[in-house]
Amino acid sequence: MQKSKYSRFMSFTREEWAEFRSNTPLNITQSEIEFLCGINEDISLEEIIAIYLPLIRYLSVSMEAAEKSDKVNDVFFQLEVKKVPFIIGVAGSVAVGKSTTARILKSLLLKLTTQPEVALITTDGFLYPNDVLEAKGIMNKKGFPESYDRKALIDFMKHVKSGEKNIQAPIYSHEQYDILPNQYIDLGEPEIVIIEGINVLQTSKLVGERTPNIFVSDFFDLSIYVDADERDISKWYVDRFKILKNTAFTKQNSYFNKYATLSDQETEVIAKDIWNRINKKNLKQNIRPTKKRADIILKKGLDHRVSSVKIRKR
Repeated sequence: MQKSKYSRFMSFTREEWAEFRSNTPLNITQSEIEFLCGINEDISLEEIIAIYLPLIRYLSVSMEAAEKSDKVNDVFFQLEVKKVPFIIGVAGSVAVGKSTTARILKSLLLKLTTQPEVALITTDGFLYPNDVLEAKGIMNKKGFPESYDRKALIDFMKHVKSGEKNIQAPIYSHEQYDILPNQYIDLGEPEIVIIEGINVLQTSKLVGERTPNIFVSDFFDLSIYVDADERDISKWYVDRFKILKNTAFTKQNSYFNKYATLSDQETEVIAKDIWNRINKKNLKQNIRPTKKRADIILKKGLDHRVSSVKIRKR
């Protein structure tokens, strides 16, 4: 462990972090992992053992501590004990693998001995519909903070953190590249809710807005930032775009069907252009500046393996 009394984080190498697994059982198979992975990721059982099992143990301890803290307040103020969900935020760049991280966490948390109900929600569902983005003139800024209906997202988080039942979240289709009208995910009654999105740790105000007094991250009990070098994320984005060109983009109802007939060389040029004009700018301006607001930072290498873990000091 890197020791520095001036750092806000404790830093661990991959090998050091792996030692914190303790007796956390391995209860997931390689075939299950492959189902959870993104299209150009390769996560091994060894990665689960070295990185995710210690992380699940850390989350379990955090959830126990949060429950005890809630009970103290309930007893002191003579309140009715009300179980509310433990909320985990997962942030990071487009193509960094945060969705895979969120899905693996959900799968492992579901397998805890307490068998909690776990819900996974992506903030993509709170993007403005394409017609609204076009009317606002920000279709080329999809994924930037201003492209989200932040009031709707904050209201949703309030309902979740209040422990309300029958909460619904809007659905986003990556194939259609738009919100699906009148379609929703029913959260049920989860004990754990994972909120995954590129800007969930963002706090800055938008141009012309007053500074908000509440943010999405205010509702998190714990947050994770999935990090990697920009050149690696760029490569993953381009590689993924090439794969999608030959798979998802070939569907007639795909928003990106126009790219399906491009040559490999043309595809790479288009993918790099989209990355540089939109995703790279969003990463530098809005996403990466939020990294140090996270409780946990997972740093990945080019092979998608986590090379180091940082934990915020309590």
